[in-house]
Amino acid sequence: MASCFQQPDVNEDSVNDDTTVLFSTSSDSPEAESFTLSPPSSSSTFQLYRFPSQTVAHQYSSKTAAYTVSVRNLSYTIHQSSWPWNKNPNEPKPPIINILKSVSFVARSSEILAVVGPSGTGKSTLLRIISGRVRDQDFDPKSISLNGCAATSPTQLKKKCGFVAQEDDLLPLLTVKETLMFSAKFRLKEMTSQEREERVEILMQELGLAHVADSFVGGRISGGERKRVSIGVDMIHDPPILLLDEPTSGLDSTSALQVMELLSSMAILKQRTILVSIHQPSYRILQYITNLLILSRGSVVHNGSLESLEDAIVNKLGLKIPVQLNALEFSMEIISTLEEDKYSSLKARYVLSDNDRKKEDAEAELMQSNYLFEILVLCERFWKVIYRTKQLLLARTMQALVGGFGLGSVYIKVRNNDGGGGGGVAERLGLFAFSLSFLLSSTVEALPIYLQERRVLMKEASRGAYRVSSYMIANTIVFLPFLFSVAILFSVPVYWLVGLNPSFLAFAFFTFVVWLIVLMASSLVLFLSAVSPDFISGNSLICTVLGAFFLFSGYFIPKECVPKYWIFMYYVSLYRYPLDSLLVNEYWSVRGDCLVYHQQQQQQQHYCLLTGNDVLKSRGLERDTRWLNVGIMVGFFVFYRVLCWIILVRRVSKTTI
Repeated sequence: MASCFQQPDVNEDSVNDDTTVLFSTSSDSPEAESFTLSPPSSSSTFQLYRFPSQTVAHQYSSKTAAYTVSVRNLSYTIHQSSWPWNKNPNEPKPPIINILKSVSFVARSSEILAVVGPSGTGKSTLLRIISGRVRDQDFDPKSISLNGCAATSPTQLKKKCGFVAQEDDLLPLLTVKETLMFSAKFRLKEMTSQEREERVEILMQELGLAHVADSFVGGRISGGERKRVSIGVDMIHDPPILLLDEPTSGLDSTSALQVMELLSSMAILKQRTILVSIHQPSYRILQYITNLLILSRGSVVHNGSLESLEDAIVNKLGLKIPVQLNALEFSMEIISTLEEDKYSSLKARYVLSDNDRKKEDAEAELMQSNYLFEILVLCERFWKVIYRTKQLLLARTMQALVGGFGLGSVYIKVRNNDGGGGGGVAERLGLFAFSLSFLLSSTVEALPIYLQERRVLMKEASRGAYRVSSYMIANTIVFLPFLFSVAILFSVPVYWLVGLNPSFLAFAFFTFVVWLIVLMASSLVLFLSAVSPDFISGNSLICTVLGAFFLFSGYFIPKECVPKYWIFMYYVSLYRYPLDSLLVNEYWSVRGDCLVYHQQQQQQQHYCLLTGNDVLKSRGLERDTRWLNVGIMVGFFVFYRVLCWIILVRRVSKTTI
């Protein structure tokens, strides 16, 4: 038995056969009827897009498997949420908002179907559902068919459909070629590096991006070129179905025309099925659109060619189209008339019959378990982004150096203290406490970078480019040496200027603890960036959490004075364990030495008032807990990253980007 998704036999007659029909806005209309539209005029035939300096690369001419997308009675509703504490039975139930109402149409290969309508009519929602960017519980397997076979799940649609969102979720510090190359490495793992290089080169020629290959995505490239980069990212694995949400939004007329010409050439050369949402295309753009699907308040008011729309307006509604407007522009002005007229209640007659047999997709792309490859590619991308984020590099370097030398110059007087004037105990404790606060709060500037990467992660991971766990491991691998260099830059000046424990092993442990501090802070910021909706909320949350941790570190309030209902904060504080470790590192080797003494001048005798052991006992440090605290700090570092991984996996599973 043939596979449901086997490539159909496509010939020239079948591709050019325009037998599209109107679809109803209601599936239960009793007086349903249908009619066939006339073939498109010659003005709507495809033209190859010619860029100013080159023609679209014809060597990229291998044809993709042709797919016909059939949508039948697709509806989508959302329930407006009510306040959880409002449980009054007399209160009316939250209203149900109908986004789409019994939408039906057919989209064929080698054609462009444009979804048109006013804002808020459900165009973007329709494309997201067809592309599989919807939750499993909201997906109706009977509503969407590919080549006559019902789609079984959103995951199956994601494999067959490339989806270009209206927002360009790209990393600005990567070049055009690097952006496409990383996408190729993620989506084309079965290819060799040379084959991926060739695919990217050909794709850049096809998209007209060869002349900006080495330009940064966030740099001096035009809006149209940036949009074509977004198209290339979702075309790299050669999907047979391509959906684009407002591809001309925000572009000037020339750039918008170039994008539509590009899509037209890709549709005919590769036999792709292309669906785009668009507001009001100009007359020059209309010639590249085969069929129009006009929506009004979630319902279909027209499905067919531009000529059939003209016929309906003139012959059925008896209206005259103004000379300065085309039929589509005029239809937007009379959209309510089209919706109310009997013209909008015609029952759809399906050209293709749905087959409800459930079969496995013979062409499904099997994801190979290749963690190492994904991690290496992500490490490469992470390093390029960090290296090119000059503000982050400069800020972290200057913070470490200025903080180290600044604190060293302030506390330099305790270096020569011989124990007679107080031993510098209070000064050292203040130095350690301030250093902790400085190091933990210095990682906040990475929050906007994490938030920017989060949207890219949501988009790429939801489409199977790589696993979230690979992302987390690569992030950890890259930041370990980067933050270690920050720890060294801070530790060297502050340690030797202040004159802390002169032992080299003590200095090495001090540097190691500083490294763990910034690692814990990095994990905390990464975790909070995963739960924060935006920068303002994330920044406020980070400051609140760090402030609470500092308060219960034991520096301000001893453990014995902490109220019982707050005692848990003492044990989960990120400040407590490194502070204790630094104190033990400083005084454990001088436990028997006198730090503060009283001298009687008459008797020429010294009475010891405070030893190193007394300092440790005052903090409850009667045992050497340095390595125990190190284990706890490593645990915090891993714990927050695991929490971040869990949250990101959950968000990826629910994302519709």
